[in-house]
Amino acid sequence: MFTAEHGIRPGWAKLGENIGRMSAEDLVRRKHSIERALYRMGITFNLNGEGGELERILPFDIIPRIIQAREWESLEQGLRQRALALNLFLEDIYNDQKILRDGVIPRAIIESSKGYLKQCANLRPPRGVWSHISGTDLIRNTDGHFYVLEDNMRCPSGVSYVLENRESMKRTFADMFNRIGVRPVYDYPMRLLETLRYMSDLESPSVAVLTPGVYNSAYFEHSFLARQMGVPLVEGKDLAIIDGYVQMRTTRGFQRVDVIYRRIDDTFLDPAAFNPDSMLGVRGLFEAYLKGRVALCNAPGTGVADDKVVYAYVPRIVKYYLGEEAIIPNVPTYICEDESDRKYVLDNIDQLVVKAANEAGGYGMLIGPHSSRAECEDFRQRVIQNPRNYIAQPTLSLSRAPTLVEDQIEGRHVDLRPFLLYGQEIYVMPGGLTRVALKRGSLVVNSSQGGGSKDTWVLRE
Repeated sequence: MFTAEHGIRPGWAKLGENIGRMSAEDLVRRKHSIERALYRMGITFNLNGEGGELERILPFDIIPRIIQAREWESLEQGLRQRALALNLFLEDIYNDQKILRDGVIPRAIIESSKGYLKQCANLRPPRGVWSHISGTDLIRNTDGHFYVLEDNMRCPSGVSYVLENRESMKRTFADMFNRIGVRPVYDYPMRLLETLRYMSDLESPSVAVLTPGVYNSAYFEHSFLARQMGVPLVEGKDLAIIDGYVQMRTTRGFQRVDVIYRRIDDTFLDPAAFNPDSMLGVRGLFEAYLKGRVALCNAPGTGVADDKVVYAYVPRIVKYYLGEEAIIPNVPTYICEDESDRKYVLDNIDQLVVKAANEAGGYGMLIGPHSSRAECEDFRQRVIQNPRNYIAQPTLSLSRAPTLVEDQIEGRHVDLRPFLLYGQEIYVMPGGLTRVALKRGSLVVNSSQGGGSKDTWVLRE
């Protein structure tokens, strides 16, 4: 909300005027009304806790985050640049491997990544695009600039909450939307369907969303997107490979599926090609994909770009493929595999954020300044035993946004996950999912660890 010079950012002033006309009781009443509506509509996620699996709504804050038009324009350019470069990177490492031969990124880093799938060598995905749907996590530091915190090129979640948050806010603050001028996001499902259909050469391809099932934490999102696009939601057991093509079981017999938006991790897609113990995928699916008889979104193998060690090389990847400096910089990152970086990390671990290369959801992470001596020592040993698996970053003070806490407005740390679609062109949804750390002083915004969400308003002008 405030600039590095402690002034109020343009755009927030209009919101402040409108919010200021409401009493605390009115804000709380509207917030509770939205939360009840979200629960009634089944907009929930599953949380595994000590008491077993819990179904709950993602905590929602009624005060939106504001991003000015000019600021968003720069972010949009940076996100397009990053998506383009990472797709060129994926195409290269699974085919010509020029970037590895030129020593821009060590071959050992790629080949030791859990997300790198040897089965995808020489793969050419439809239309030459590997990651059609991505989400890039951004933070704003105290210097006022945005930085990329991590990339999500495999199965990014959260867009359904963006859409439902927006609808709830429009119902609750209809007048405010008109007065302030907020860019819409409602057309995302239509654009997603266009992106999926673009992957096929057929004039009218059939599309389905593949989910692990009702026990997956993001099941609501899978069913929501399928419903919004008007396409079937299927599990692995609903599909079969017949005569080399993917067929879906229906009450009228088998029907062919041409494009699958898969929300299953790479190695669970097909027990014949990847994890033989997978009960979620479809036997023979990968072979059908290799023969061009079905399109998968995103392509298998994209998980290597989610590796947090690979992330550290993305500015070099952008420079290598596009000849440009990254428009949105990375958070400065120490690569523990590197001897000098590792020594610095081990000597200063109580001041750093240490992350495992392939963990998500805030797990496998140490926030040194907020951790005990024993916890720091535990991570020191983890880094020593497996340096390839860790990176470290300085503890940045995430920006804060006004948040309704009980009946008071207080500052809470936030990040931002914009969503991109890469089809005939690259589309960046204006805004994205603002995640908020609801505990005072906390830097962990993940929903699985007590975080919530806000609507993100990108202003027209």
